[in-house]
Amino acid sequence: MKYKIIENPNYEETYELVEEGLRRKGTIIINACCKVSYEGRAMSELDYGDRIIMMKPDGCFLIHQDNKVAPVNWQPPKSKPRAYIKNETLFLESYRRSPQERLEVKIKKTNFATYSLIEDYEELEIAGYEKDMGDMIWDHPHMIEDGFKPTAREYSTEHGFIDILGKDSEGNLMILELKCRKAGVSAVKQIRRYLTDFENTENKELKGHNSEKQKIRGLLVAPSIGDDALELLEEEGIEFVAVEPPKELKQDKKVTLDTFF
Repeated sequence: MKYKIIENPNYEETYELVEEGLRRKGTIIINACCKVSYEGRAMSELDYGDRIIMMKPDGCFLIHQDNKVAPVNWQPPKSKPRAYIKNETLFLESYRRSPQERLEVKIKKTNFATYSLIEDYEELEIAGYEKDMGDMIWDHPHMIEDGFKPTAREYSTEHGFIDILGKDSEGNLMILELKCRKAGVSAVKQIRRYLTDFENTENKELKGHNSEKQKIRGLLVAPSIGDDALELLEEEGIEFVAVEPPKELKQDKKVTLDTFF
């Protein structure tokens, strides 16, 4: 089950849903009449009102009112969330050590509560740079390695579109995931799923790519990579190639390579 929703739950039912959502690393959304208190670099208090409470798997904790884009209270990623019951009242809390901050939500009545197991491995593409990066690699495949031959772009799989599919000098299949900015853990997880699609598929076309003598190589291509992502990359046996996205384009949309060579 990828999601769960309950309407007009009591405080115990809401608590059980939040605990289950936290345990399953889901994104939790609660519509409730609540009171919000913050202690940290400053102090604030927001009296009772109907609000949207959101708790994300990365530790983000957000309180939204019915106006404005930004949350009225929030805690950043890597904060520690928890739920507890005191005097037959449900409390939600988000805490972090550095700087020391604590956000507490006292729930008076829950209108509905839900959690979802969201799968989203894409990163925002700005100004088409990843497409331009793909154009550059397609026209100059030696940037990846000598003997690399790209064979397809935007190749459809169960988990999305592979940026570039190709073969190395020994005929092994190569799956390239391109990022125009510093690559994070989500990019590693995405390419891991592409590899799984190829390893598990029964599609005849994919079998043609993947004979017994062939390996399947995953390559994450980006200007740089974060420490957490690099650690996961090494665990998964995926390769990293550092490539800067193009800074200039000719009028015919081909890359000006002076920036790189």
